[in-house]
Amino acid sequence: MFLPERCQILMSRFSVDMRKSINGLSMLIADTFGKNPLSEYLFVFRNHRGDKIKILYWDRNGFCLWYKRLEKGRFYFPSIQAGVFEMSAAQLRWLLDGLDFSKLTGHPTLHYEHLF
Repeated sequence: MFLPERCQILMSRFSVDMRKSINGLSMLIADTFGKNPLSEYLFVFRNHRGDKIKILYWDRNGFCLWYKRLEKGRFYFPSIQAGVFEMSAAQLRWLLDGLDFSKLTGHPTLHYEHLF
């Protein structure tokens, strides 16, 4: 999956009807996430069984809707207490690869002021 270079990713705790398309998901974004669907976020939705994911985002001049359906198995979703979960691009890749990212941690990001 192509990820925009600088993006924030929000995942809904609640399952959604996968028959919803761009307009229906946009309304959920405003209601559930309290965000503008035209913002620089990727919005991640799942179905009740946990075998389908839709990702909606705005790309300069139009919406992009990405959909993945597993033929066998389920995605490992983290337990989310709030209505919305913010995740990193690495966590999204792990989720799509079938990994339980709540048990994984990547290398920490290093920030330096000077090289030498």
